[in-house]
Amino acid sequence: MAGIDRQAAFSGTKEVAASLAIDPAPLEGYLARHIAGFAGPLRIKQFKGGQSNPTYLLETPARNYVLRRKPPGKLLPSAHAVDREFRVISALHKQGFPVAEPLDLCDDDSVAGTAFYVMGFADGQVFWEPQMPESNPAERTAVYDAMNATIARLHSFDPGAIGLGDFGKGGNYVGRQVERWSKQYRASETEKIEDMERLIDWLPRNIPPEVPARVVHGDYRLDNMILDRNAPRVVAVLDWELSTLGDPLADFAYHLMAWHMPHSDSAAGTATLRGHDLAALGIPSMDDYVETYRAHTGLDPRPHLNTYLAYNFFRIAAILQGIIGRVRDGTATSEFAPSKAEMIRPLAATAWDFARAAGAR
Repeated sequence: MAGIDRQAAFSGTKEVAASLAIDPAPLEGYLARHIAGFAGPLRIKQFKGGQSNPTYLLETPARNYVLRRKPPGKLLPSAHAVDREFRVISALHKQGFPVAEPLDLCDDDSVAGTAFYVMGFADGQVFWEPQMPESNPAERTAVYDAMNATIARLHSFDPGAIGLGDFGKGGNYVGRQVERWSKQYRASETEKIEDMERLIDWLPRNIPPEVPARVVHGDYRLDNMILDRNAPRVVAVLDWELSTLGDPLADFAYHLMAWHMPHSDSAAGTATLRGHDLAALGIPSMDDYVETYRAHTGLDPRPHLNTYLAYNFFRIAAILQGIIGRVRDGTATSEFAPSKAEMIRPLAATAWDFARAAGAR
């Protein structure tokens, strides 16, 4: 099978899916009352990328905006918290951290069908493939350095000092995440997967030691950020739905999965660095990338890195199972959602491989 061109498949916008349509008239009236300078006529398109909260491009003659809202229909407990997304980007925007400009949060379902928030449109480019196939070695090196420095900066903030001291429980983050995603997995389970059963048993008994809580993104990766078209600079980190207070090492290890992601030739899988000549591409080895983060932050994930990777691969398998649950329930937001099922077993197997490397039997 020929591999999917993720850059083409996920970049840009499309016409809004009928099940996710928003009536522009009430939305336009609301935004004119709540956002300074907003003036129609309003045109609405849907971004291709993303699986969870539907995201729309709002086009007006003077300025473009982005709207993210909860999907309609039955939702898993605590999922799709757009109010939390708005709160965290508002706090980080005040610190000069690269996020889109937060403009308005609306919890009135009558405006767009579900709660939503609006932010400024951050112009730039998104690299949907971690090997950045259309790029060159110098640019790849610089982009990976910028990605590393950006997450290191996020993990440098004292949550209390930026108004996020109560943004999450903080303590026992990995333990609570394992419990949460085990429950979410059960709520959307469609078949029994032995590796997931083993992980649900092993992970709670092998949680890494506590580190001071920081703001964690929860889904930090190259394709969740917009980069300047003319320089290796992060313009905006996107998709803060899973952000909270927690273990920065677990958050950092999440985007290390790119170095180990199972291959997929369809839209089902996240792209991977496996099998690529990283030195020739100008992309750091995982070990070098980890050392750069340690130098930036003084935090060292290496003593428990296999456990962190086992946890993160388990977590993403559970997240994808949630997408399959939304397919079952008719609330999935992406045309690629049904094919996600084929990736859950390889992700679970990879998670169990890391668990065994950490001592699981």
